[in-house]
Amino acid sequence: MRVTIGGPPGSGKTTVSKIVSKELRYTHIYTGDIFRNLAKERGMSLEDFSRLAEKDHSIDLEVDQRQKELGTKDDIILEGRMARFMIVPDLSVWITAPFEERVRRISQRENLAYDVVFKDTEKREKSEINRYQKIYNVDISNLASYDLVINSHRLSAEGVSQIIIVAINNISPVPKGDRV
Repeated sequence: MRVTIGGPPGSGKTTVSKIVSKELRYTHIYTGDIFRNLAKERGMSLEDFSRLAEKDHSIDLEVDQRQKELGTKDDIILEGRMARFMIVPDLSVWITAPFEERVRRISQRENLAYDVVFKDTEKREKSEINRYQKIYNVDISNLASYDLVINSHRLSAEGVSQIIIVAINNISPVPKGDRV
């Protein structure tokens, strides 16, 4: 079974992906780690590497290639905003929450001022929307291609995870010949 979990920053996708993968004993592949490792390989800070990625689309394409290679395995959770478009998943999930709630979560997690996180998150999301549209011709806000969309605002991470696990246990896998 191949599952993709995407969502905007602060939606809870990483926490949920870890819970689901642990409970089902799936491999968790986190696109953010791929991006961070590329930054480290080039001796750059994450912020500098992100700015470079805005201008140099080969970075996103390299992240994509690594996702595709890792996404050929079975029993995986491939996590990232573009993961749904990198492989043919058996189940694709988008987790969301209101912007202000996501900013609050990031602010708490990173121990940063709310107003700083608000501006940074707004800027980051606009940048990503533009990059994904330019590189892939994908409108990341169009959720029609997802099997399951969950608003995590009033649900615990465990609650969101249980919804996904129930879906995984009740879905027909994509036939192997139909996978890319």
